[in-house]
Amino acid sequence: MAAAQGHFSDHSNSADDEDSAEGDAVPRAFRLAVEALRAARLRPEIEADPTRPPQRLAPHAYALEAAVVDDDDDLADGRLVLLHDPAGHDAWQGTFRLVTLVRAELEPEMAADPLLPEVCWSWLTGALEARGLSYGEASGTVTRAGSHYFGGLSDRRPATQIEIRASWTPREGLDGVPDSAAHLAAWCDLLCQVAGLPPSPSGPVDAATGVVSLPQRRGPQQP
Repeated sequence: MAAAQGHFSDHSNSADDEDSAEGDAVPRAFRLAVEALRAARLRPEIEADPTRPPQRLAPHAYALEAAVVDDDDDLADGRLVLLHDPAGHDAWQGTFRLVTLVRAELEPEMAADPLLPEVCWSWLTGALEARGLSYGEASGTVTRAGSHYFGGLSDRRPATQIEIRASWTPREGLDGVPDSAAHLAAWCDLLCQVAGLPPSPSGPVDAATGVVSLPQRRGPQQP
């Protein structure tokens, strides 16, 4: 199992600036939340790496990219960003915000379900609730797009992609720090569910959330 690793960012553009962001300028609450993300243990199917976070969404940000890998095929991939504004944010109703993008390729027959967007959104909220996490101000979009191939690519099967973009405010503990590791675990549950993997033996039970998993499917198509 892989531990999430990464670096701090404080609106910096150089390696020296990023290193200095680990000094006193970084709020303790943000530092602890990021340390919890770095120490989190992930499912063996998930490969995670730090990535440069957005620079203008909040004074402090940390980001991870992850993919669900099976026999060298990426079944799903995504990005999770932790934002922190010590002064608080009216739209967030808190000082922390989690922002995500999750993508996967589906079989056309799966994507034909007219309720798929609603089901995908329920996977996110169900993953959070199954781990007993308190959150607020959730918002997002679910997009599906189909591709049909012609000419020199006509031997490829039609493909349909699903994309979930979402954000939510994790509730903070008495010390002002959210349980970021648990939110990361819930996000990994979502990523695996979109990839069509069965629930982790140590993870939440689907029956408790009413969430339906997609059946296992093929990996990405080769050009």
